[in-house]
Amino acid sequence: MYTGERSDAPEQPSHVAIIMDGNGRWAESRGLPRLQGHKRGADRVREIVEACPDLAITHLTLFAFSTENWKRPPTEVIGLMRLFRRYIKKEGARLVAEGVRVRFIGGREALDADLRALMAGLEMQTAGNDQLHLTVAINYGGRDEILRATRRVAEAVRAGKLLATEISPEVIERHLDTAGLPDPDLILRTSGEFRVSGFLPWQSAYSEFAFVDTRWPDFTAEIFAAQVRGFARRERRFGAVAG
Repeated sequence: MYTGERSDAPEQPSHVAIIMDGNGRWAESRGLPRLQGHKRGADRVREIVEACPDLAITHLTLFAFSTENWKRPPTEVIGLMRLFRRYIKKEGARLVAEGVRVRFIGGREALDADLRALMAGLEMQTAGNDQLHLTVAINYGGRDEILRATRRVAEAVRAGKLLATEISPEVIERHLDTAGLPDPDLILRTSGEFRVSGFLPWQSAYSEFAFVDTRWPDFTAEIFAAQVRGFARRERRFGAVAG
């Protein structure tokens, strides 16, 4: 959530967001179909989710599929959508049992009805959990999210429910996909790329960033823990002067 006035920087992150990059290149470097890399990456998700409680991480957000990923070859896109369905069906019971609350962010209208139903079902099944808050971004783009939020705010003004002078960062925040969730303390990107690709532009205003060379299928819980420990050595001032 909006942290422009925040001054109580934590010693370690409670909310980590990850851009899971490098699945396709991992597979290609081994002479495998790109989808094999995505399957290996899905298996890696379980390990990282299970590592969070021991690291005192309460919120984990994963960038699974962007609004730009539709430009990939149709066979890869179809395979990814099948993988999402399979993951929800396979891991749903485990997530419920382990106390993980699951939310999905992004524009759902472009997704097939059966996938949307699976997503909504998992959200309902896990709504009472609080061991870990897992947010998965599917068909997500930061500009698209802000555009949709702006339209909702404009509609509220048009309907007389909100005055233009009442629009504030908190109002915008309440209309974002992530309403009610804390902003990420740390954002990681795997595979050696130095860009965020439209991931959480509003929410990351005061986040720390880490760019890791390791491709996502090889991103182990040990590497994850090392990045979390490294966060504690950073000084976060949120615009203030160092003490």
